[in-house]
Amino acid sequence: MYGGDEVSAIVIDVGSYSCKAGYAGDDTPKAVFPSVVGSIEQTGETDEAKADKEAEAASDSKNGAKPMDVDKAKTKRKLYVGQELEFRRDHMEVISPMKDGTVTDWDIVDNIWNHAFRQRLLINPEEHPMLIAEPSTNTGQQREKAAELMFEKYKVPALFLAKNAVLTSFASGRATSLVVDSGGGSTVVAAVHDGYVLQKSVATSPIGGEFLTDCMMKSLESKGVVIRPRYSFKKKEVGPGEYKVVDLDLPNTTESYKLYCMRAIASDIKESVCRVPDTAFDEVAYANVPTTSYELPDGQTIEVGADRFKIPDILFNPSLSQTIPGVDGFADSMSVRGLPRMVIDSVNRCDVDIRKELLSSILLKERLEKEVLEESSGNTRVKVLASGNSVERRFSVWIGGSILASLGSFQQMWFSKAEYEEHGVSYIQRKCP
Repeated sequence: MYGGDEVSAIVIDVGSYSCKAGYAGDDTPKAVFPSVVGSIEQTGETDEAKADKEAEAASDSKNGAKPMDVDKAKTKRKLYVGQELEFRRDHMEVISPMKDGTVTDWDIVDNIWNHAFRQRLLINPEEHPMLIAEPSTNTGQQREKAAELMFEKYKVPALFLAKNAVLTSFASGRATSLVVDSGGGSTVVAAVHDGYVLQKSVATSPIGGEFLTDCMMKSLESKGVVIRPRYSFKKKEVGPGEYKVVDLDLPNTTESYKLYCMRAIASDIKESVCRVPDTAFDEVAYANVPTTSYELPDGQTIEVGADRFKIPDILFNPSLSQTIPGVDGFADSMSVRGLPRMVIDSVNRCDVDIRKELLSSILLKERLEKEVLEESSGNTRVKVLASGNSVERRFSVWIGGSILASLGSFQQMWFSKAEYEEHGVSYIQRKCP
């Protein structure tokens, strides 16, 4: 048990799109920033290599031996996190630490955590217990690595790892529910029963917000729309109230950074004009829908028509992505299912006794209720629940962590530093089921 009531716990959620961090008990996170980083490879002798070389030279001189000419030059990367990523730099690549919801580069995650603690929250992690949100599909090895890093590097006094689906369920005030979590990199459906994720129920899809953003970009490109990244031009005043766009020549800009900046604009278009249609998208039925205007950063105004309904509907019908020119297709695979099918498959993997309860507590919104009802048996009551507040939906995982970590009854569940030192990192599997 960890007796850490005197200081606030820190809740941190590193997703595939953004990192959210803040104090337990707060309504919203204090810091929200991208979970991708800028990386510049720096070839040269590091400080550590220089120190080693100097020590060896001193030792060899003392022993009368001729110093060996050993080249300890190493390739080192400089990482730029958060607001540092907004400024274009020559040869800077944009990389993500996540793939399919799993951490693939712990060095980047370490830098993201450090930025959240030192630069954004301005805290000393040694003084605060940490609650970390993790994907429902996280492996034991990933959890142990996170615990090891937190205790060994940041020396936190206590730690708890909680699955995203459980935290979303707590944020809605329910201990049992079916959570539909559509994030940046993927969509995950998971059943939560009495505060625990039923692992056999977890269903995943590679279709998430970033894929829909790419579909929006490709669709606009096919219509001749050119998205200019903000760094690639400047506006020059040619008269009172008149401006001319002048392209800047920046040959050392990487393709990954250019794509990152273009995606940011396409994502804003998607969030500003798109909405999920009330019925399944049909090309003919939506051909004459009124268009919506959007002004790009360079001043050009575009009109978005049927795409503002078609793009979101890909979540429900993945095969629609095949109708967009230039989109790399995976939707023809039988393994990629729409949301209604994923929900039914997830429920069917659970025990019969709790299926009705799960179907009556689906945590998402809009059209899902109607389509799940059509997919399920006729006598089943289906109820889809979601907050009407977009901020609560966006931060539901973090809010659930904030609620959980601030409960007095939760304090005995922390995995303390003393327990880590006594039992080792594998004990985390027992303390954080």
